[in-house]
Amino acid sequence: MSYLFLRTLLFQLDPETAHDWTCNFLRIIPSFPLKAVFSAGIPFTPLQVMGLHFPNPVGLAAGLDKNGECIKAWDALGFGFIEIGTVTPRPQPGNPGPRMFRLPEAHALINRMGFNNQGVDYLVAQVQRARFKGVLGINIGKNADTPVERAADDYLLGLRKVYPWASYVTVNISSPNTPGLRNLQYGEALDQLLAALKKEQRQLADSYGRYVPLAIKIAPDLTDTELVTVGQALLRYGIDAVIATNTTFSRAGVEHLPHAREAGGLSGAPLMVRSTEVVRQLASVLGGELPIIAAGGILSGADAAAKVAAGASLVQIYSGLIYRGPALIKEAVVALRGKDFLPPRGGLG
Repeated sequence: MSYLFLRTLLFQLDPETAHDWTCNFLRIIPSFPLKAVFSAGIPFTPLQVMGLHFPNPVGLAAGLDKNGECIKAWDALGFGFIEIGTVTPRPQPGNPGPRMFRLPEAHALINRMGFNNQGVDYLVAQVQRARFKGVLGINIGKNADTPVERAADDYLLGLRKVYPWASYVTVNISSPNTPGLRNLQYGEALDQLLAALKKEQRQLADSYGRYVPLAIKIAPDLTDTELVTVGQALLRYGIDAVIATNTTFSRAGVEHLPHAREAGGLSGAPLMVRSTEVVRQLASVLGGELPIIAAGGILSGADAAAKVAAGASLVQIYSGLIYRGPALIKEAVVALRGKDFLPPRGGLG
């Protein structure tokens, strides 16, 4: 069965229902047939980033598997790394539905999910059960009812809970769907959060005898000046990587399409140009001092290659997987084979 046919069937359903059905299927199907069909032809293209060894540079972005329930299936599809979450300290239902919308003419999605998840303890239990040996990122956030001025408490609790099980931890301060969250990307709030996270990371590394890198996920809607400020803060506090970018508030190029006026973050093809420009600007600010993981608008191998050309060390896909299917993973890996990656300090071999 071709993915195009399967996508046609899934697109007859409400987007969130289609997502849930797909994840339920991936949870129960043995990984062997998926691996035999999808990942057998993906070339082994090893690289080292953040001190971690990746079998290839194409990863799953956070958001598709918030609770870590399909880890083995994502691995079987051929991803070089998997990022699960965003997970919050306590379970929460997220925003009221409908909260996800397709813009198929633009190969785009709008979502206002609001960190719906079963909580960090549930996610950790899924990770323990999966016994995954590959590179696993865990994306953490704050609960919606936690005041922004107390956000660090939620992030520190999440970091402590997932630290023993993560290859790296992503701190999501850029979702547009939790009120006030993006304020953590600016000024004193950012400084205080990064300082607290690095202090906790050092203590956890001493306790566990293992250093787990920290990545910060930022928005594409930052101005050029704000990008410089964020990049300098990441360097100042010794953050290990930056993920660029999350979804956007912008509706440029899709204003005329159905659902374009829905609140939430836009992802998919319309995000490609802006997200790549953010990667390029960050690469200039960071000067190879820490790696950039590029996400946003990758729907082809050429898109993945453009991210690396702009300065990324790794790429992640989300909406592209929905529109293109698993074939996109192999296409992106092949497109990146032999590319010249920006070698961040101590990170990329």
